[in-house]
Amino acid sequence: GLSLPGAALLTLLGGALFGLVTGTILVSFASTIGATLAFLVSRLVLSGLVRARFERAFEAIDRGIEREGGLYLFSLRLIPLFPFFVINLVMGLTRIGVWRYALISQLGMLPGTLAYVNAGRELGRLETTADILSPGLILSFVIIGLLPLASRRVIDALRRRRVYRAYRRPRRCDYNLVVIGGGSAGLVTAFIAAAVKARVVLVEKHRMGGDCLYTGCVPSKTQLRSARAVHDLKRAADFGLTATPGEPDFAAVMARVQRVIAAIEPHDSPERYRGLGVECIQGDARIESPFEVRVGERTLTTRNIVIATGGTPRIPPIPGIEAIDCLTSETLWDLTELPRRLTILGGGPIGCELAQGFARLGAKVTLVEMLERVLAVEDPDASAAIQAALGRDGVRVLTATRAERVEGTGTGGTLHLSGPDGAVNVVFDRLLVAVGRRPNTEGLGIEALGLATGPGGALEVDAYLQTKYPNIYACGDVIAPYQFTHSAAHEAWYCAVNALFGAWRRFRVDYSVLPWVTFTDPEVARVGLNEQQAAERGTAVRVLRYELSESDRALAEEEAHGFVKVLTPRDGDKILGATVVGAHAGEVLAELTLAMRHGIGLKGILGTIHPYPTLAEANRFVAGRWRQATQPVRLMPWLERYHRWVRS
Repeated sequence: GLSLPGAALLTLLGGALFGLVTGTILVSFASTIGATLAFLVSRLVLSGLVRARFERAFEAIDRGIEREGGLYLFSLRLIPLFPFFVINLVMGLTRIGVWRYALISQLGMLPGTLAYVNAGRELGRLETTADILSPGLILSFVIIGLLPLASRRVIDALRRRRVYRAYRRPRRCDYNLVVIGGGSAGLVTAFIAAAVKARVVLVEKHRMGGDCLYTGCVPSKTQLRSARAVHDLKRAADFGLTATPGEPDFAAVMARVQRVIAAIEPHDSPERYRGLGVECIQGDARIESPFEVRVGERTLTTRNIVIATGGTPRIPPIPGIEAIDCLTSETLWDLTELPRRLTILGGGPIGCELAQGFARLGAKVTLVEMLERVLAVEDPDASAAIQAALGRDGVRVLTATRAERVEGTGTGGTLHLSGPDGAVNVVFDRLLVAVGRRPNTEGLGIEALGLATGPGGALEVDAYLQTKYPNIYACGDVIAPYQFTHSAAHEAWYCAVNALFGAWRRFRVDYSVLPWVTFTDPEVARVGLNEQQAAERGTAVRVLRYELSESDRALAEEEAHGFVKVLTPRDGDKILGATVVGAHAGEVLAELTLAMRHGIGLKGILGTIHPYPTLAEANRFVAGRWRQATQPVRLMPWLERYHRWVRS
């Protein structure tokens, strides 16, 4: 009841003193009574203290209790994810009843009690050192070692029986895996499944390739490159060239976008994937049961399902916006005429990229951001650099500004805003909404299945990307923790491997080293921790910074602006995170991402030969900053004396 340490030792002692039967009875009831007393003390006396001390455990346990109730407590007792004293204290502040808590605890702790009491009984029989190798003692400790594995199997079986009780599992299935959605996540999932010779079908209702190919990465980066060419022509004098006017032909730029899409399209085509061994079906998929997916008149039976249906641009509930034909990242690429006055809602990566691209192609752009600065997830110095670059390109940036209402019909109108200086009215020819995305879950049948969704409508998954049903997985924008093509592909690997081989080994999805790039000019690239996150978490870090104005290659390229910033612990060279702002920042970041992923510190980067002149040299120079900051200061005077002695 006082949560004193030593429970395992006392259990062994109980077996040694009282034998298997009596010892098990005594220890089992004593453990339950003590756990219940701690539970009651927490519930009646220590609520504020316990919540403050075990905040993270609370979050996990509250989710587990809400999702699975008593079975979750039983699994904690059988396979403790937290020490028992933490479970006792935290459970006291949940809504679970006292008698239910005591009964489940008694049953959940019984297998472990039996194993340890039996080991204690065998230890109590030792008379000589030779008895240590007795079969009974060895077997008792083998049982203790196998207990977590066996317990996990029992819990998994109980969960499966509980969750699938309303459904009939087919004796034989047509497929090992049905993948719903042919975007980045779905394509990679299907590719991996086919590569390991599983029978897999990919269902896509529209076009394989998804948002990335048709409305996201490919068209936006193609347009940005054309806009960059216009910008470079205007900078001709900076390179010692006669200034040449580069008047953009917007229709030709958009035609080039479609040409690039068409060139990449075969990479994601049904023909290619059929050649890889993937069956491809076009149509609307609806999940009828955890083992059946209906596409038109056809029902596919499968052992596993992966939902990879992506997301759709979100339209905010601004009064009057429904009367306007808004542009989004999906409809934008149908334009053939440049909007003279373009207003963009949203100062995240998509909003900033498109604002700069359209401004360089000749549009008068106003960018509206509700938060205090654009790219608010990045450090203030990074977002300040982008806001300044947007200003140089003629973009009017309004931060800390809220859209109140829209007036107009068709494509044009007036956006009424409220900002730090009061009301602002912006007249536009087109309004582009870039305030985020919502997951595509409509029509999938998730409501009938009871699949849980989060506040933004994203499917809820566990650390293995499993939904409520262990054989239904989800990845990509539909689960929405990170909405990037490369994160979707990353998650797809876990979905495919866990779905096909999870009976033998499962892998927790790992986001610890996830890079991303905002492709403005200059680019902003980041991986891991940044300064503002370190401050929010109270993490003590050393900040190392190298200005790209000192880079020989940046000077030669007329791109001598930006920086490389790396965070390390105070007492080591481990890379905790990095932010790069500058030309080709994404490429510069690649080396730092590789180093983080494989545990290479700044000392390793400093000792790596980098070709000259390259922008990647900046990584070696920032590592040199670490060496300067950590050099043994007390040793320096002695080295000076040594060299003086050598000279004499």
